[in-house]
Amino acid sequence: MSDDHTHVQEFFGTRAADWDTRFPDDGPAYAAAVAELGLRPGDCVLDAGCGTGRALPALREAVGPRGTALGADLTTAMLAAAVQAGRDRSARLLLADVARLPLRARSLDAVFAAGLIAHLPEPAANLRELARVVRPGGVLALFHPIGRAALAARQGRRITPDDLRAEPNLRPLLAGSGWQLTSYADEDARFLALAVRQD
Repeated sequence: MSDDHTHVQEFFGTRAADWDTRFPDDGPAYAAAVAELGLRPGDCVLDAGCGTGRALPALREAVGPRGTALGADLTTAMLAAAVQAGRDRSARLLLADVARLPLRARSLDAVFAAGLIAHLPEPAANLRELARVVRPGGVLALFHPIGRAALAARQGRRITPDDLRAEPNLRPLLAGSGWQLTSYADEDARFLALAVRQD
């Protein structure tokens, strides 16, 4: 396992137990972002880097009982917190690295990823792996319940020009990884970039 993976596991492992109580009001923002994916009953969707599974109930509701909702995370403690919160009833949980997903090519209709991109060790390669498992025309949502400026202020730092989530950086990163950016919102109350899987 790489140092990057170990760092991510340590960072989130130590925060898993109280993650939901630290951010108790984010539920509606997750549900609103899921709604923008345009999922239909019967679709297959992955929450990549699902953490405690906050998006999973909304994803399950969107795809319905005939659909498939999956949650993948690298951190055992986060998945355990998802189970404790009962969110494993909404989706099948996978202990998996988004760099090597145990899924067939073109098997998904959409991927939802909350707060993931900042923690990807190899963003271009990792986004290509997400593209591999999504059918052409499928959708990727990169989400955060607050925007870049608000997040930077919360963390006591400044936004830098090399921030991957900045639109001038994100658009070519996605394009080089099999995605086309179709909408971009960076507001105080949310960050949401939607992209479509190219042929």
